[in-house]
Amino acid sequence: MSEIKAVLFDMDGVLIDAKDWHYEALNSALRHFGMEISRDEHLSIYDGLPTRKKLEILTRARRLPQKLHGFLNDLKQQYTVALTTERCRPMFHHQMALSQLKRDGYKLAVCSNSIRRTVELMMELSKLSEYLDFTLSNEDVPKPKPAPDIYDAAIKRLGLEPHECLIVEDNDHGIAAARASGAHVLVVGTVYDVNYERIAKAIREAESAR
Repeated sequence: MSEIKAVLFDMDGVLIDAKDWHYEALNSALRHFGMEISRDEHLSIYDGLPTRKKLEILTRARRLPQKLHGFLNDLKQQYTVALTTERCRPMFHHQMALSQLKRDGYKLAVCSNSIRRTVELMMELSKLSEYLDFTLSNEDVPKPKPAPDIYDAAIKRLGLEPHECLIVEDNDHGIAAARASGAHVLVVGTVYDVNYERIAKAIREAESAR
């Protein structure tokens, strides 16, 4: 049996309802060059990937000039910051969940495919920073999700084994990364599925599994 000692959270779609923000920010940047992606494309192909990976896919699929990647990435991040500042607000059930988990003695971290600036801004505006032991971004590891690097790094930083950790994830790329790390995984559909009761139940189930 495992004893869970830490809970690791993805950010977008788990703690922050930001999927549409990333979609809107990327399209705002792409429209400067006469390009746009549909919502279905974003959810089925691009969701959960770093912006630089999204641009690489667009280059392969739609011949987006590679020389534009740096400019478009910077522009997209500017739009993301603007949307985050406008829309990101605390969600009580997340504050309650993380505060209770912290009270229960669990280590808590956020492991996101977003850049560090975005992670820090979203955690600050959502008032979740105070509950976290640390955050990791796609800038902190060699390969982003779906590679398990970010979860491997978090588990190592905590000084734990994978079976001692529960990861909360929502999209295919993140779920693949979480499972590849060897940790227990709680899959959620939306930010509204992330609450103390559900996480506590997942911990009990993980600890009773053989």
